[in-house]
Amino acid sequence: MDSFSSSFFSSVLPPKLLTSLAIIPHKSTKPTSFSVSSVRIEEKPAANQDPKTPTTTTSTPTRTVSQPQPKPQPRTQSSYLPKKRAEPTIPTIILNACDDIINNFIDPPLKYHVDPRHVLSDNFAPVDELPPTECEVVQGSLPSCLDGAYIRNGPNPQYLPRGPYHLFDGDGMLHSIKISRGRATLCSRYVRTYKYTIENEAGSPILPNVFSGFNGLTASAARGALSAARLLAGQFNPVNGIGLANTSLAFFGNRLYALGESDLPYAIRLTPNGDIETIGRHDFDGKLAMSMTAHPKLDSDTGEAFAFRYGPVPPFLTYFRLDANGKKQPNVPIFSMTRPSFLHDFAITKKYAVFADIQIGMNPMEMIFGGGSPVGADPAKVCRIGIIPRYATDESQMRWFEVPGFNIIHAINAWDEEDGNAVVMVAPNILSVEHTLDRTDLVHALVEKVRIDLRTGIVTRRPISARNLDFGVINPAYMAKKSRYVYAAVGDPMPKISGVVKLDVSKGDERRDCIVATRIYGPGCYGGEPFFVARDPENPETEEDDGYVVSYVHDENTGESKFLVMDAKSPRLDIVAAVKLPRRVPYGFHGLFVRQADLDKLL
Repeated sequence: MDSFSSSFFSSVLPPKLLTSLAIIPHKSTKPTSFSVSSVRIEEKPAANQDPKTPTTTTSTPTRTVSQPQPKPQPRTQSSYLPKKRAEPTIPTIILNACDDIINNFIDPPLKYHVDPRHVLSDNFAPVDELPPTECEVVQGSLPSCLDGAYIRNGPNPQYLPRGPYHLFDGDGMLHSIKISRGRATLCSRYVRTYKYTIENEAGSPILPNVFSGFNGLTASAARGALSAARLLAGQFNPVNGIGLANTSLAFFGNRLYALGESDLPYAIRLTPNGDIETIGRHDFDGKLAMSMTAHPKLDSDTGEAFAFRYGPVPPFLTYFRLDANGKKQPNVPIFSMTRPSFLHDFAITKKYAVFADIQIGMNPMEMIFGGGSPVGADPAKVCRIGIIPRYATDESQMRWFEVPGFNIIHAINAWDEEDGNAVVMVAPNILSVEHTLDRTDLVHALVEKVRIDLRTGIVTRRPISARNLDFGVINPAYMAKKSRYVYAAVGDPMPKISGVVKLDVSKGDERRDCIVATRIYGPGCYGGEPFFVARDPENPETEEDDGYVVSYVHDENTGESKFLVMDAKSPRLDIVAAVKLPRRVPYGFHGLFVRQADLDKLL
């Protein structure tokens, strides 16, 4: 998920490994005793299952859950067929043994946030792939405007970790629910990244986990040396990419992409029966190198996409755009960003691109002396907002504004004021930024409305809700334009999401909470990022909130997952349709709805 750390480690040592056994550490924080065991994951019985019937469990070093699968629909020739794995070579056996030594004795998962028993608990546990499988609509009916596919990305480790594991380290898996004439079909497929492919063929992990594998100088040296040995042994080639494609999706230039900011985008497509295929790594005719943000911004009026990449060496930020045909335009390197920063997201207006230089960045001293991650928070750094004309050809017009304590991971929207003299941005501000990458349960995100006066340089900030909110979305037609409504996920705490709220941003100037509608999923029920789908996107007269909010929701009490469709205009975000899914969908990151008309255009 992180271009910053991936670029850094790829320049110093080759990155990313998802492992197959989990280390079970002693409760003590001292390395007194460890036993190596395979992770055991149980699927909770469905509500109608006899409680006396034993659940199916798996204890295996290479896969997670064995469970009865619903009868799949007939598959096309594009179906994924298992490949025969090569017998491990002597170098592979030796290097895997070295990996076991590192995970058992040099850097076992002692810390809470990298202990796979915690990180992969409950519905964070990975699942196997699922071919297109018909679902049952158990409540209401699916609106006709949902004909198309809702696809959500997220981490799903191919092999159970046998060492430290961070939530961001999982292989990308896409969960798609394809809807046609009121019927729904679920499909779950891995993105066939270079990393996934070589590890799948090898039958074991090869690349180290970037977010969890380099905590401390000793661990970094050990895993760096092991990665170098694997490189010399010909097990992988970093030129082919080391990314996970596990973060989000984007549709522009008649292509659909699975994204992770540590690599190039991966083009994907949906088959007529709802299966998901990976077309391949996409470099835009050789014009995009290394990586791209997982949060490009699409201007629905022009069809253009705006994006950037960032890294640990100058230029730390590079801005660029792609025209309506998906052709990449020249880079605009930003050398006025004088130190590397964690830039996960940004915003655009009709005139500008808006970047946030936050307190999270490279922290080598913490890695060397504190045994922590090389990416961390710097409390002495003053946050800044950078504004550059969105059609700039160089950085000469880039302006930076100091905004102390404004740490954003996600941006919701931004727009120009009518007189053109100010830019307004809406984004969740991370109040406990030091916990962003290790203890998300301690993080509180406060959505703020920020106004930057371009004439005076004065920055005005107003909180629009006191609740812990993130993963905010708007009606996509209002991207880069003044918008009124935001739909945001309720952290309970993060990364678990207990519901969704609707915010009326226009009330922010009245100095009161802007929540105007709430839907809490219920005890033990958690969802993900909401997504807004307009009821009639072709009608320019339709109201901004005339549509539906959709999300996957999992009930931890019954082990069942559903796809919920909520009325975006109603004061309680009433459920108008619920689809029972044939098996659980793990919690994940960002999703996208693609209309059938756009699916038909895919190249």
